[in-house]
Parts: sequence; C-alpha cells; structure tokens
Amino acid sequence: MQHSMRVNVNGNRDFLILFFFTCNVCYITNCQVLDRCAGAGDCASGLFCGNCPATGITQPTCIRGQAFLPTSLVKGLPFNKYTWVVTHNSFSIVDAPPLAGVPRVTFYNQEDSITNQLRNGVRGLMLDMYDFNEDIWLCHSMQGQCYNFTAFEPAINALKEVEAFLTENPSEIVTIIIEDYVHAPKGLTKLFTDAGLLKFWFPVSKMPENNGDWPTVTDMVALNYRLLVFTSIASKEADEGIAYQWRYMVENEPGDGGIIPGSCSNRKESQPLKSRNVALFLENYFPTMPTQTEEACKEHSVGLAEMVDACYKEAGNKMPNFLAVNFYMRSDGGGVFDAVDKMNGQTLCGCSTVTACQVLYWSG
Repeated sequence: MQHSMRVNVNGNRDFLILFFFTCNVCYITNCQVLDRCAGAGDCASGLFCGNCPATGITQPTCIRGQAFLPTSLVKGLPFNKYTWVVTHNSFSIVDAPPLAGVPRVTFYNQEDSITNQLRNGVRGLMLDMYDFNEDIWLCHSMQGQCYNFTAFEPAINALKEVEAFLTENPSEIVTIIIEDYVHAPKGLTKLFTDAGLLKFWFPVSKMPENNGDWPTVTDMVALNYRLLVFTSIASKEADEGIAYQWRYMVENEPGDGGIIPGSCSNRKESQPLKSRNVALFLENYFPTMPTQTEEACKEHSVGLAEMVDACYKEAGNKMPNFLAVNFYMRSDGGGVFDAVDKMNGQTLCGCSTVTACQVLYWSG
C-alpha cells in the first residue's frame, strides 16, 4: 500500500515523500509464530497456518504444531527430570473411520493419527482399552462397556504405530497410560506381544520406588527400555508385569475438576500431589466433555499457564512430567508447546524456556 505527502524543507520547494506500508503477512516459507500467513507452505518448520476465533484471532497466523524435545539440549538426566506432552484419549480422532460397522456416536479428543502425534513430539499416549468383539479395542464407554457406536479401532492398530515409531526413532522414549477395562486373562500381555513391543519394554522390576530417580534417558535408550506402560488395574502388575499407574505417579483430577482456576486437587486414586513416595507427576488439563476444535484453541491460550502454576505449587514446587491435553496443536500461538518449554526450562536450567538452556550433559 502506498501513501504520499509533501513537506517543505527550510522554506525551499516541496519534496514529495512516498511511504510504503506492508501488512505483517508472510508469503515465504520461514514465517514465525504469530506472523500472518496465507497457506500451510508459508510457515517455518514445526508451524502450521491456522487461527483461533475463540480468542479473537480470525486471520490465519503461524501456530506451533510441534514440541521441542528437551533431550536435544539437556542430555542424560533421569527420565523424571523432564516434562513431555501427552495426548488425552489419543485414539479418539476426528474423522476416524467407523471400523465397528455402524456410524459412531461419541465425542472426539484429537484430530491427527497417533503416528503424527508422535512425529510432532507427543511422548505420552492415554488409551482406553476394552474387551470388545472378542478382541481388545480402543473405545469410549457407557457405564464401563464398549459399544459398536463408541468403538474406534482394535488396540493393536495403534500399538503397531507405536512400534513403527520406536523402530524408526531409536533414541526416543514413549509412555502409554491405559485406562484398563480388559478382563481377558493375560489379554494385555498378548496384545503387546502381538504388536511387537516387548523388545522396548521397561521392566517393572527396574522401576524406582520411594521417589527414587528413574534411570537416565541415556541409559534407557542404551538398554532399549524405551516403552513405559502403566495400567489402572493394580493386580496386573503382579499378574502381567504391567506397572500400576498410581504406584509410580501422582495425578491431579481429570476433567472439569482439573481446570478450576487456582485449584489442583489429586485424583482420588492418586496419592496427594505433595507426596514424595513417587517420582512422576501427571497433570491433566482438559474438560470433561471436549470442546470443538474451533474452541479448543482457547483452552491452551487462556488459563493454561495459571493452571500449571497452581499444580506446581500444590505439588510442593514440583513440575509435572506429563501434561495431558485434548487437541494438542490448537492454540493462538505457542499453546501447549510453549507451556512445556517453560516447564522444562525452569526444571533443567533455571531458564524461562528450555531453548535458552545451553547444551548440557549430565554426568550423574
């Protein structure tokens, strides 16, 4: 856009000065967070072109779509010193085909495949597993039972995506947290065996007790202990060698109870957040009924930092190791990814964000 004006310089003849104004719109491939964009190709790597009408941002801007992996800067610390992005109901994907044979009538929590979630830096998956159709399926339930209109897919499909990712990325570690409704004898053992995941299994016998540090990420990778699996059924630790979740982590209340401003109470199955009997801390940050994707961006743009701070204080100044969210990519800028960067920065080097940390190697 061009504007002009005439000015008189020292009583002499007028000079015509032209002013050129440009909007902050990028049409190249390296636009940064909050730069205006016209399409997916305009934004730099790790960003996408989107908007967030719920916070008043109606024009497309570049938004973060990938996590920064803290282990690329601060290396070799115990696993419990880091914070990771976790997807709540990772399997509950918008537009997923109805594999149970009838139209699905349920709610959704994510919008891209488990493979894409992992490629974007998600390192924790929350999966609801049920006995269904003489198999184990990922499903939403009504009164603890899976129905054909709430079912998503056989669990082995998702687990094979995890197996492929771990095989292709030999330095990465993934955590699976199972809301467990499987009653078939040794059902989960067979499932993980058939998915080819036992070669990555972190043995329960090696998990620390009494708030001891976990092995370093370096040692976990070297030993190929790169898959942590937790179940909500205590008896399966002895029966199937699957860790009982609340023996190893504390957790705040999920759903609406976990997003009350200034409050962060523990889930009833969990020890108090201040407990020093366990080393891991899972923070849930999502409503009971997920909002539509167009509204979900507001959840990660307004209130998230305050809730992280409230839970940090309630846990006795301990940062969460896992931050579980719906629609993890949705925000009006940095969203979940910026929040996790700040948590890792504070924990790992006392910085405002992990990207400000110098490259460090922990020699324990």
